[in-house]
Amino acid sequence: MQLRVDPGDSRRLDRFLSDHHPDISRSRLQALIREGRVHVNEQPSRPSYIVQPGDRIDIDIPEPAPLEVLPEPIPLQVVFEDGDLLVLDKPAGLTVHPAPGSWSGTLVNALLHHCSDLSGINGVLRPGIVHRLDRGTTGLMVVAKNDRAHRGLAGQLEDRTMGRRYHAVIWGTLPEDEVEVDEPIGRHPRDRKLMAVVPRGRPAHTRFSTVERFAFLSLVEAQLATGRTHQIRVHLLHLGRPVFGDPTYGGRTRAGGINPELAGSARQLLTSIDRQALHAYHLHFSHPVSGKLMEFEIEPAADFAGLVAAARLTRRAANGAGRLRG
Repeated sequence: MQLRVDPGDSRRLDRFLSDHHPDISRSRLQALIREGRVHVNEQPSRPSYIVQPGDRIDIDIPEPAPLEVLPEPIPLQVVFEDGDLLVLDKPAGLTVHPAPGSWSGTLVNALLHHCSDLSGINGVLRPGIVHRLDRGTTGLMVVAKNDRAHRGLAGQLEDRTMGRRYHAVIWGTLPEDEVEVDEPIGRHPRDRKLMAVVPRGRPAHTRFSTVERFAFLSLVEAQLATGRTHQIRVHLLHLGRPVFGDPTYGGRTRAGGINPELAGSARQLLTSIDRQALHAYHLHFSHPVSGKLMEFEIEPAADFAGLVAAARLTRRAANGAGRLRG
């Protein structure tokens, strides 16, 4: 396919292509440019190239690869569904999409069994996936069933009009009742499997507020302004208050940092949950087709609810003694 740049037009190549191909996501167009499938005046270019009047742009859009991920009859907890999207309550232990080491048993496998009309914007391994939750995190997710819905929902994520709120149980208390963490996140400099606050990371912004205090734990709310990998867990670790039970970011190793009289209670509570105590309880967005405001809230899983109940009992038993040091 060939395009010509009109007089007076001057903008990034990826934006130019996005306006001429509204059915293709901008990230996909950027990938095509980097793959050498877009030529400007018969030469490969970059997504950031500023088009000039008279430029001749050739774009080769390959046929979509056949979907190789197999449908599997995995039960789904569907909160809402129509012809354009699904809202799900994701359980703990369910990986969202296939990846090396987990090519089956994922949410995507379950979705392909549940419905055949998923958006293909994110490729063959992530059909319909607009945003994701970590394997050990529970709660609300929205999935797109067609490309129009996917573009609309992804746009709301990008411009921060999609609202996502989480509850987390953390070690200790926040430094203040309300805290904003605006620190970049990227790959850990020594362990590439982990994320960390790093100077050259991608911008990341989370708002935290205290909901309830216990003897040596707190229940907090987290609101995402951005959506980086492991963002809430990494930002809480950065504050020195990791998510309780988190096996990856220090949430299972803090029992020795509290009043010795409460250390036994802490170890007992750790046996009640084998994952990070993190739950996506609230989700709101505008329906990408009808424009109607969609708002959902969901109760936490039994292990999370049980942890909170037990923490309340521990607070009463402690009679105000024992706070996390530091």
